[in-house]
Parts: sequence; structure tokens; C-alpha cells
Amino acid sequence: MEDKQKKPLSLSSNSVRLGVLLALVGGFLDAYTFISRDGVFANAQTGNMVLLAVKAANRDWMGMLLYIPPVIAFILGVLISEIFKTPRVRHLVFSYRRSILILECLVLIFVGFLPSSVPNMVVTVSIAFVSSLQISTFNKLDRWAYNSTMTTGNLRTATQAAYLAIKEHNQEAKKQFQEFFFIISSFIFGALTGTFSTTYIGNRAIWIASCILIVALVLYHRDRGFIRKQEECHKDHMKLAQG
Repeated sequence: MEDKQKKPLSLSSNSVRLGVLLALVGGFLDAYTFISRDGVFANAQTGNMVLLAVKAANRDWMGMLLYIPPVIAFILGVLISEIFKTPRVRHLVFSYRRSILILECLVLIFVGFLPSSVPNMVVTVSIAFVSSLQISTFNKLDRWAYNSTMTTGNLRTATQAAYLAIKEHNQEAKKQFQEFFFIISSFIFGALTGTFSTTYIGNRAIWIASCILIVALVLYHRDRGFIRKQEECHKDHMKLAQG
């Protein structure tokens, strides 16, 4: 009975462990672009939208154009994430979330090979694309919506949960606060790691974020949903062979 109850370590798409790993990457990428690319934050597009509007108001058309590519890259990431969710594509890749993690990894590895002389726009567009993929694909923590590349909404949710946990002794809110506290702490730790590693290693420090994603990928590969789909596919092939 004990053997049947044992399960391999795995990460489901909404598990806290996976959220922690993705938040580490989110914080790391923000620090990476800020340190290596002249104080730019590539994960969030709010700043780009505001600066685009400011440039437009001042009729600085050339300056305005600089803020359009990251926004387009972000939109492209959302579209690709949605395409991967379609039944036909999901059937081809077994697990679209697994495929998104692989794509994120490949983009970050590519960025690590870019020399410092490459324009900031190339790096910020690439990371905006990765951020968009991650936000669109992994947006649930247990039963709650969260964001692994930005922390404003997470901080609001954690504060609200803490208030309910203290005021009403709500156990569900207590659990929510604990999980979001882990995510926020992981984001901060990721930013610290990104700051120190980028300062001392340089542009190739981004490969640390790639390694974190590889760990997430290896563990997510063992997710029960993915394994179940493989087993079902194997059974179908066996039936066809026997027929």
C-alpha cells in the first residue's frame, strides 16, 4: 500500500514549487536587463506604454518607435501561448506548457551568446517575449491567479490574504498568504541573484535563468498529466499493433 501511495517528485502547472522557480526567473530577468541594459525593465510593458505616450505627446516620433518593438514582442508571446493551447497543437506536443518552457530556455540561451555591442532593443525584445510566454502560460498558483514576472499584483493579493487571515482567522486566506509570500520572496531572491551574477559574470549570467528553467522543465516533465498522455498514446499504439 505504501508503494502505491508514493509519487515521483513532479511539478503541476499551478504548483507552488513551479511558481517559485518561475518567480526566481522573473526577478532574475528584471535585474539582468536593469544591470546590463542601462536601467531597462523588460518584463513589464506598463513603462513602455507610458513612455510611448510621452514621446507621442512631445511629437518625438523616432523616440516613440523605440518603445513599440517590446510591446509587439509581448503581444507575439501571448499569441504563441494561445496557439500552443489549441487542441491540434496540444496533441502534437503532448504538453504545451512543457513546450513553452523549452522555448523560453532556447531564447534565454540565445540572449546569453549576444555580445555587449548588440543594441539594447534586441535583448529587451527577447526578454519581453519570454516574459509574455511565461505570464500567459503559467498564471495560476494553486487556485489563484498570480504573476511570476511582476510582483505588484502578488503583493496586493498577499496583503489582502494576510488581512483576512488575521481579522477573520480564515485558514484559506492564511494558505494563500503563505504561498504568495513564497512567490514574492522568490522574486526578490531572483533579483538579488540576477544583480550579483550580472555584475560579476556579465551578459552570460542569463544562462543561470536558463538553468532554473531546465530544472523546472525536468520536474514538470514528470507531471502526471504529461505522463498520462504518454501512457494513453502508448496504449493506442499497442491496440493498433495488436489489431
